[in-house]
This record gives sequence, structure tokens and C-alpha cells, in this order.
Amino acid sequence: MSMLSSYLTLAAVLFCIGLYGVLTKRNAIIVLLSIELMLNAVNLNLIAFSKYGVQPSLAGQIFSLFTISVAAAEAAVGIAVLIVLYRGRASVNVDEFDELRG
Repeated sequence: MSMLSSYLTLAAVLFCIGLYGVLTKRNAIIVLLSIELMLNAVNLNLIAFSKYGVQPSLAGQIFSLFTISVAAAEAAVGIAVLIVLYRGRASVNVDEFDELRG
């Protein structure tokens, strides 16, 4: 088994765990953590193909840095929105956040 297939298998497992967390859990914090897990699986794929691809280059690593910065911004905004929703409803259950009000 080559190194590329090992990395891709690990990334697929991480992505599936994150997808399971997003689709089945009702706690908003767990959903945000699952999204981060999925983004990290994508980063692992980008870096693996960057190193072991047909033409190894730094493009995958540069994309990975952009993805990490977007994930950090997403986490900051997501936690801020979650704090505001928790103060209004005293719950982090995503089933209760089904209405948009002004």
C-alpha cells in the first residue's frame, strides 16, 4: 500500500466521521466541530496530492493554507453566531433554530 493511498484512506475516514456528525448530531457545537473535521480531511487530501501527485508542487499546500484561514474565520463567525443564539434561546440544539426573525 503506497503512502498516497494511506493518506487518502485516512482523509476519507475523517471526512465520513465529520459528515456523520453534521447529519446526525443536534448540538450546534458538535456540528461546527464536524465541519472543521471535514475541512481538515480536505486539507489532508490537498497536501497528499501536493506531495505524491503526478507533478509534485506547492499548489496543494498553498490551497491548504487558504482553507485553514477560511476555516478559522468560519469558526470565529460560527461561535459568535452561536453565542448570540444561545443568549436568546438558552439552547444550542439546532432543531430550535428553524425560524428567521428580525
